[in-house]
Amino acid sequence: MDFNVKKLASGAGFTEEKFGQAEKTELDAHFENLLSRADCTKLWTEKIYRQTEALLQPNPSARIEEFLYEKLDRKVPSRITNGELLGQYMQDAAKEFGPGTPYGSTLIEVGECERRLGAAEREFLQTSAISFLTPLRNFLEGDWRTISAEHELRVAQTEFDRQAEVTRLLLEGISSTHVNHLRCLHEFVEAQAAYHKQCHFHMQELQKELGRLPNAFALNATHTIATTGSATEGLSSPVETDTLKIEEVQAPATGTRKAKVLYDYDAADSSELSLLADELITVYTVPGMDSDWLIGERGNQKGKVPVTYLELLS
Repeated sequence: MDFNVKKLASGAGFTEEKFGQAEKTELDAHFENLLSRADCTKLWTEKIYRQTEALLQPNPSARIEEFLYEKLDRKVPSRITNGELLGQYMQDAAKEFGPGTPYGSTLIEVGECERRLGAAEREFLQTSAISFLTPLRNFLEGDWRTISAEHELRVAQTEFDRQAEVTRLLLEGISSTHVNHLRCLHEFVEAQAAYHKQCHFHMQELQKELGRLPNAFALNATHTIATTGSATEGLSSPVETDTLKIEEVQAPATGTRKAKVLYDYDAADSSELSLLADELITVYTVPGMDSDWLIGERGNQKGKVPVTYLELLS
């Protein structure tokens, strides 16, 4: 906020001639009220500014570096966001793994989405710094410093009459400062909403892309079921609705694990295996089996065992 100081100073001289002692007392009370309001505004503006600065740049070292660049009147170098860096790593990894593989093609799509999210974040940071942080900093480094200087002059009673009018106008300008900061706050919220809208859009696009890609997990599961069905040559599935036919279950070539029994367990029927606390058994699962159960083996004994009674070791 700029003022013609000479013009205001001449107006202050006219005010001094016009006002009597009573008017000066009233002016003092009004001045103190304005100053109290300005102190409150400065306090909360500083808190909001610092916390917004921390939100936009959580790294204290990076904030100090940006501060030094500003003090040296040099342009702050553009920083790549973590999202953009992650996206680049994913796409580079896809080239190594093979972009034609399910994992590689998925890395390419996810990496591109992360890169777009990072770019949206960088745009949000730049917009917020210009439209919200800069006006708050201008107030703290501009109007507030002038107000503080004028207040020190008033306390010292040095040239108070000449400077009182200038200070009063600045203090009364706090109302317009609130309006300006309110507008800037709206712009900050709009920028933040646009940022999250962009993120939501990019994630929806990513979900669509992933839905169109071949699912390696589904392919592996289909292959496992087909292999099991071929091996049994028409026999029923190892897992049935009511009773698991333990004699038809074969341990997989890989995937068996050792488990320590935590508590004694009495088998409910012939498909289950009774357990003794602290004994070691071999466990594995079969396609379609309930996740609460595993197949347990002890010597030539075999049966279903509850997962909650086990501690998997390897």
